[in-house]
Amino acid sequence: MAKRPEVRWCLPRGVRADVYDNACASRRALDRLADKWSTLVTGALSTGPQRFGQLSRIIPGVSPKMLTQTLRSLERDGMLTRTQHPTIPPQVEYELTSLGGGLEVLHQQVRSWAEDHVEEIETARLRYEQRERASGEGADRPRPRSGPAA
Repeated sequence: MAKRPEVRWCLPRGVRADVYDNACASRRALDRLADKWSTLVTGALSTGPQRFGQLSRIIPGVSPKMLTQTLRSLERDGMLTRTQHPTIPPQVEYELTSLGGGLEVLHQQVRSWAEDHVEEIETARLRYEQRERASGEGADRPRPRSGPAA
């Protein structure tokens, strides 16, 4: 069987990536960087290959559908590899690629920042809600939840 030529995508000559341009592919990269589930999955895979069930246990609250979608997106974007072992029943493992490892470095910083600043953020939310209730403004706007997000 003939080997397929390697496929590579490049920006047009003289064009720079610009995340502020809604037509630029760098927006998709930004989506991957800023996605909650991607951030948690790369963290779970930072210790080595994991199976689907292991990832489900490491990341409480992720539905099987969302985990599947996130794994597929990360695989499509070159952030992880999916390896199916020839066993019965089939065993599938997911592992970060070098590109995914680079993303995980950023995700670790994002997770740490969120953990370090959660009290300040939640305090700001409570104060905002108090001001809104006291002023009577925003009665027709949906209120943000003050508990943990799903």
